[in-house]
Amino acid sequence: MRTYGRVAEESAFVRTYTLTRGRTKPRHLLALETVLEAGQGRPGPAQAEECGEILALCRESRRSVVELAGRLRRPVTAVKVLVSDLLDADALVVPLPQSYADTGAGSGPSTQLLAAVTAGLKRKWPDAVAYPQAG
Repeated sequence: MRTYGRVAEESAFVRTYTLTRGRTKPRHLLALETVLEAGQGRPGPAQAEECGEILALCRESRRSVVELAGRLRRPVTAVKVLVSDLLDADALVVPLPQSYADTGAGSGPSTQLLAAVTAGLKRKWPDAVAYPQAG
């Protein structure tokens, strides 16, 4: 039985290697919690069958990278490579949350976006000198 487990493990590794065509790094920076939805493009004809599964799942509803990896039962790194390919083909997109979206032409960034940026800057540089607020 021990030999069977090793053979299965090796064949899974080879399958993952061929699935990504030997690539180990995606072209896009993707976090585990990056949310994806189906886009207007289509994957190329040489894409792995898992790309079709990823698109079908994302057409049902928005999915995170880690959720896609779990549903496909594939390593996260391999799924990130496939997702990156689909992003390049515009078959997937990373939607911008509504609270951070531009609210119209010339209206400038939303107050939620400004608050999020300010909070991030304060976390990164807590000792920075603050400018006085207009009042």
